[in-house]
Amino acid sequence: MSRRPRVWMLIQALLFPLTRRILQGTQTTHVGKLASRISVPLLSGKNFHITYLPVNEQIEGTGSTMVPQLVLEEIVRSSAHRVIIRRCTCRDGNQCTNHPIGLSCLLLGEGAREVDPAVGRHVSIEEALSHVRQCIDNGLIPFVGRFKADNLLWGVKDRGKLLTVCFCCSCCCLIMNSIRYMPQTSHEGIVKLKGLTIIIDVEKCKMCGVCIQSCFMGALSMSDGKIIRDNSLCKGCGLCMTACPNKAVSAAVEDLQVAVIDLKDRIEALIDYR
Repeated sequence: MSRRPRVWMLIQALLFPLTRRILQGTQTTHVGKLASRISVPLLSGKNFHITYLPVNEQIEGTGSTMVPQLVLEEIVRSSAHRVIIRRCTCRDGNQCTNHPIGLSCLLLGEGAREVDPAVGRHVSIEEALSHVRQCIDNGLIPFVGRFKADNLLWGVKDRGKLLTVCFCCSCCCLIMNSIRYMPQTSHEGIVKLKGLTIIIDVEKCKMCGVCIQSCFMGALSMSDGKIIRDNSLCKGCGLCMTACPNKAVSAAVEDLQVAVIDLKDRIEALIDYR
């Protein structure tokens, strides 16, 4: 088991504002460009491959808001081991007032056994599932996938046996607030659900621009009295659906079964979490 004293959480929280500024300056500042020699390899390629699960809104083609959540719960049940990090370092470092700091990352797989109990609670399947439901009920958006930075943060040897489930808020999430400023190779590490499409109902849309402001990738814009979506930038997180006050934004999946199989195949190609 690795050694990470409880003060490690405080150190990460204190460094969070600086880390965010460095990542946002990856292509524009001298410090950011220098740090990119480490940050970009960590946030690209096989080291960074995640998918957001838009669990808080109904997805057409599924008939339920619960389907993405059920997929996540199935992954939790199949995992060899489970650890809940004691505090979300993003929300802690950003002094979040919108969501509880205790609704933090869930680490799955044999690699999670190495996490020091000082920084993470080793939990049962039912405890992990309860945590998932609490996070989703609080409006947080989960991503699931390979995030090598967690191996370094939590002292887990990189043997391809650590799967990260992070529960994100747009106000604090380091990825959501930094990734658009990083190179294209990092953008490609966020892969949306296969066949997922965001739809804007022009009859309901009031052109308020809230969805544009909510998109962490800048995939939405306003032109000629319409909301335009850049499909190459959209990561399918569902923030725009949740943010729209007029319920004018929805999502559809072309074939749910294909999307689920693709997600599991991509995860299992990189991580053995069972």
